[in-house]
Amino acid sequence: MKALAFDKSGLENLKYTDYEDPKVGPNDVLIRVKMAGVNPVDFLTVTRLKVNPIPHIPGVEFAGIVEKVGENVKKINVGDRVTIYGRIYDGSCDMCMIGYETLCRNGGRIGIDANGGWAEYISIEEKYVYKLPDNYCWEMGASFTVAALTAYHALKEANVKPTDTVVVFGASGNTGMFAVQLAKKFGAKVIAISRKNWLYDFGADYVVGYNEAVDKVREITNGKMADVVINSLGEKFWNESFELVGVKGKLVTFGALTGSEVKIDVGKLYSKHITIMGINRGNRKDFVELLELCKDCKVKVWKEYDLSEGVEALKGLSSPDRDGRIMIKVS
Repeated sequence: MKALAFDKSGLENLKYTDYEDPKVGPNDVLIRVKMAGVNPVDFLTVTRLKVNPIPHIPGVEFAGIVEKVGENVKKINVGDRVTIYGRIYDGSCDMCMIGYETLCRNGGRIGIDANGGWAEYISIEEKYVYKLPDNYCWEMGASFTVAALTAYHALKEANVKPTDTVVVFGASGNTGMFAVQLAKKFGAKVIAISRKNWLYDFGADYVVGYNEAVDKVREITNGKMADVVINSLGEKFWNESFELVGVKGKLVTFGALTGSEVKIDVGKLYSKHITIMGINRGNRKDFVELLELCKDCKVKVWKEYDLSEGVEALKGLSSPDRDGRIMIKVS
């Protein structure tokens, strides 16, 4: 089969090449990949992270059609449209036992600790494969695994309520666009920190530029500030994010695109009873709920690349003109 693969770290080492066809064990599902997302995690996979196996196929987000199933597979059939839960879990550690597969002690990530979906085919154990409802487009199916799931898990962990004001930094990005939509589904007032007015169509009540974020949010909330602030960007906008959190508010973070070293004003932290929460993707229960909840969610696609254009797709993540998701059309 054709795949994007690399044998050592570096964008220059990611090649469109022939790769051995995946084997299908008795508990496995063979998926013909239709669409894959391009995520900052994929950039880190190719350039920095320790991966397995080598040569390695990246791609943490993807969806496709089932081509073959192993003899023990019970719930997935040939021809099914499917997406995947991308956290590898053993089901028996203490985290898995309390329903936190995303923190499995012995787990990993499909696309990093196992081959991913930037290939014509991938073979995955049935427990990670979920049927994709017919009304979901491939772009949506390829966004569930990380972009949508991370946003949903963040909002659940923050216990967002209909009376809350939620501020989303990086609102037009992979995860941000889902955080905006899902926070609105939770009933919250949503303030998107972005320059993209299309976020109004995704549920934002206000779209505010980065330079005016603090003053505008103070004005909108009559000085109360936000109940929940979501920062998926990291260091560059950390101070602004922290400043926007109101009394007993929560700052949720799950990304470090602009750096990971931040300073915290401890005085404000304890005097305002602020909670800082780090989250990572989401649990299986979240994933199942999301498949039902997100039937009318939208995906803003900026550019779509062919499988052979993987390097260009990854470079697009840092483009100042990026306006929505980058996708790879596989077959």
